[in-house]
Amino acid sequence: MKKSNIAVATAVSGLLALAGTALTTTSAVAAEKEKCYGVAKAGKNDCATKTSSCAGTSKVDGQKDAFIMVPKGLCERLNGSSSEAK
Repeated sequence: MKKSNIAVATAVSGLLALAGTALTTTSAVAAEKEKCYGVAKAGKNDCATKTSSCAGTSKVDGQKDAFIMVPKGLCERLNGSSSEAK
């Protein structure tokens, strides 16, 4: 095998390993979070709302149908928060 082929094969193997690690880490982090409604600042929500179709489009602070992802257990401690959209 040529040196250039070995280098390419090594680089591809490294990228595949890195991608696998990133996917595993992301899944573990997502499992430890929950949606928290009513606490997002205007324009800082994580996903679509009943009145908009994109993240980052909430119109006012504390919009009741806009959520952000927070560590599990934190939402219940935040003033004005809810684990369900209102």
